Amino acid sequence: MGRTVESYRMALEDEMRRWKGFSKALRAEDREAFEALMDACRLYASAGSNATQPILFEPMVMSILLFQQKKIHRLEKALNAIKQTR
Repeated sequence: MGRTVESYRMALEDEMRRWKGFSKALRAEDREAFEALMDACRLYASAGSNATQPILFEPMVMSILLFQQKKIHRLEKALNAIKQTR
């Protein structure tokens, strides 16, 4: 009988558990930032599951990049709005 393929979300959580040692070695401020990146991976888990990438880390990195890009875009818009009011 064939093996059941683990869902992307389950595989993602397993991958994040493998990074726990790395996380524990970070300073508190860095650990907080690392956890925010892992949360970004969870946020885009549905998209990651549709990416059909054989390497789990690739959609994780893309999720993090997308999350960071959206944050940069929001900050740029806020900064431009502040500049326009002066």
